[in-house]
Amino acid sequence: MNPLDSTRQQLARQIEAIREYERITGFWEIARRALANNSFDGVLTMIGVLTGSYLGGIRHAGTVVRVGIAASISIGISGFSGAYLAESAERRRELAQLERVSLTNLDGTKLSRAANVAVAIVSLVDGLSPLFSSLLVLLPFLLASIIGNILVSYGLALVIGLVSLFGLGAFLGHISERSLLGYGLRTVLAGIVAVAINFLLPGGSANGP
Repeated sequence: MNPLDSTRQQLARQIEAIREYERITGFWEIARRALANNSFDGVLTMIGVLTGSYLGGIRHAGTVVRVGIAASISIGISGFSGAYLAESAERRRELAQLERVSLTNLDGTKLSRAANVAVAIVSLVDGLSPLFSSLLVLLPFLLASIIGNILVSYGLALVIGLVSLFGLGAFLGHISERSLLGYGLRTVLAGIVAVAINFLLPGGSANGP
């Protein structure tokens, strides 16, 4: 058999296995919620970091990038580890209940494998979604040498953050089969409120442009 055909067949079998595991555990619905919620957290956290950096008088892109990446990594690790611990505990509890009812050891069974795949996928989505969404907002500072003006980078980052929030809100509206515009505007409002509160804090505007 052609090695390429063999690889395709193996990939097809793996995809079909994952689909079957999803039917058993329903992990896609959990991962979909995690994608939206944690991406929202990542964007909003980075908006807060950048607002604080601006108000703190930081005008060096490298410093903003270091702080932003540190925050992105932290929130990504937090999302991954928290989801892994919570999801694995929940899946072990479900398997333990089935074992008590069926009087059968389920280790190594399809149910056990499905539970492990569900934990892995949900944990990865929980960890990577806030990491990548926060890095997206940080992009203007990664390209600061091209943009050439730190204040423009701050402005672009805020625009990217608000547009990302609107997109996430629209996604949630699509999931709930409600108004995409309404949900989008609500999430944008959350970002605007976060920025406004930072500016209203004592000393918030002390280090303006």
